Amino acid sequence: MVKKNRCDWVGNDPLMISYHDREWGVPVHADGELFEFLILEGAQAGLSWTTILKKRENYRKAFELFNAQKIADYDSRKINSLLADSGIIRNKLKIAATILNAKAFLVIQKEFGSFDKYIWQFIDNKPVNHSFKHLKDYPTKTKEAEAMSKDLLKRGFKFVGPTICYAFMQAVGMVNDHQVQCFRYKEV
Repeated sequence: MVKKNRCDWVGNDPLMISYHDREWGVPVHADGELFEFLILEGAQAGLSWTTILKKRENYRKAFELFNAQKIADYDSRKINSLLADSGIIRNKLKIAATILNAKAFLVIQKEFGSFDKYIWQFIDNKPVNHSFKHLKDYPTKTKEAEAMSKDLLKRGFKFVGPTICYAFMQAVGMVNDHQVQCFRYKEV
């Protein structure tokens, strides 16, 4: 069996390998998936992505497959049940942010016709291809991520700082940050 060259950050965890090989950096245009990634990236703040991936299916169940319409209507009873759910990150601020973000997400969909149309404008609707060889070459944020963060915050979103926005951009393929020696670099 030939060993595939992957990005240095992947490691040996089968879940991370699968995520890297199938999802990370692949352009996403479906509003529901974009919303899911934005929420999960915010949930990751202060934690590892591995932690979030391990809880991803629980998040999908707890947040009704990231249905923004339903999440926007969550009441204190639902919030309390989420705070008691050990399958997700039980952080009151992050749960409250998810509800606020769902409301703001719906406003953007109405204003722009889709969240996809809104979010991809920050890179002129075309993925940015980087040519990084080493992990130390990766930025933690870019001017596009800063602009996205600033606009999202202005629209009422929470947990969308520039570093979170850049991680989101990497995840949903707005930037191709696979290292040049990675087999996925040319594929995405």
